[in-house]
Amino acid sequence: MKRSVILVVLALIGMAVASWAGYWWGAQHSRQPSADISTVTSVPAKRKILYYRNPMGLADTSPAPKQDSMGMDYIPVYADEEAASGQLKISLDKVQKLGVRSEPATLREMARTVSAVGRFQVDERLLHTVTTRFAGYIEKLYVNATSQPVRRGQPLMQVYSPELVSAQEEYLIAWQGSQALKGGTEESQAGVDRLMEGALKRLRNWGISDSELQRLRNEGKATRTLTLYSPANGVVLEKTAIQGMRFMPGEPLYQIGDLSRLWLIAEVFEQDMAHVRVGQKVSISVDAYPGREFSGKVAYVYPTLSPETRTVPVRVDLANPGGMLKPDMYASVQLIADDGKARTLAVPDSAVIDSGTRQVVLVQHAEGLFEPREVRLGTRSDGYIEVLEGVSEGENVVVRANFLIDAESNLKAALGSFGTHGGHGGHGAATPAGSDPVPEPATGHEGH
Repeated sequence: MKRSVILVVLALIGMAVASWAGYWWGAQHSRQPSADISTVTSVPAKRKILYYRNPMGLADTSPAPKQDSMGMDYIPVYADEEAASGQLKISLDKVQKLGVRSEPATLREMARTVSAVGRFQVDERLLHTVTTRFAGYIEKLYVNATSQPVRRGQPLMQVYSPELVSAQEEYLIAWQGSQALKGGTEESQAGVDRLMEGALKRLRNWGISDSELQRLRNEGKATRTLTLYSPANGVVLEKTAIQGMRFMPGEPLYQIGDLSRLWLIAEVFEQDMAHVRVGQKVSISVDAYPGREFSGKVAYVYPTLSPETRTVPVRVDLANPGGMLKPDMYASVQLIADDGKARTLAVPDSAVIDSGTRQVVLVQHAEGLFEPREVRLGTRSDGYIEVLEGVSEGENVVVRANFLIDAESNLKAALGSFGTHGGHGGHGAATPAGSDPVPEPATGHEGH
């Protein structure tokens, strides 16, 4: 029994000695350089890792390796991949695949055009209402249809009024008495003249024309009916007169509108009102006449705003040759706004990335190297937008695929270099170009 235990102990000691001897031989052998291996392979230089970025492109960096909520490893960003602070570096093959195109910022004449929708209306200054200052009856209608064209002085209808007949007879008696007493005393002549003057004034107050009064004197008898005439050229827009009806003083019988000139009421949005002024040229097109353009000028800007549509009515006066334009037609309106500015710096509007709180353009410094710039914008015109601050003349800005660069290169993280943030997922202060990067900068990096 004791002998077997001794044998087991001796075996274990032998195994331990053999293991130590093998380790010692291996260590000594590894210190000796191998000419064969050194001539075939070379050890690559160790690349410096600046930080680790989110694999899904989110604005989240980490100074140490980590995983996101789905278990994906964060991607290392190396020092030789890092662009200058606040810049984005995209590989050239990525630039070609994305179809990036840039255009220089140039000086342009920014003539802004304000678009609006309008509706034609009758010029209120060319409306005429036909009415009487006495009561009576319509004996006969000469113009008996709405929309019928009429001329100035054209007969509209014949009316009968007992009061009018009495006034005519009083005038005739006074006028005949004045003629008979021409050789009488001055007192009698003055009395008759006063009666005639009173009757004449009454007829004129009722709107009886001088031609009717002359006819009354020439014929020497009162007429039973009186003819009413059109006061202007135009079209009958409204007609309440019906043959045989009784009318009262002041009751409108016809409304006549002159359509040789019209109003166009354009509804201009409140954000465009700074570019609208009286006397401004207006280009007008209507669906009824494709390819034909009408022109006019802004005559009046109304002082009120519609709370429902947030628009301000703007009135345009224009001629209507041949009556081509009809009231209540809709029209597309282009108000050409000349703000009196000289040539200003502008970029294509497709170059602007608008987040709602800030506007940014991508300035291309070299092939694959871009810098996001926050800009202050001004007037828009014909596909271009004025740049007040942020870009200099001649600098190339990305006008195509800028949103793809945003997604590809984590633009949000680069934009964070404009400000100060903290914590994981945040960004430190902007790193000046040429300084050592901090563990969690907000600079751009090569997309993967």
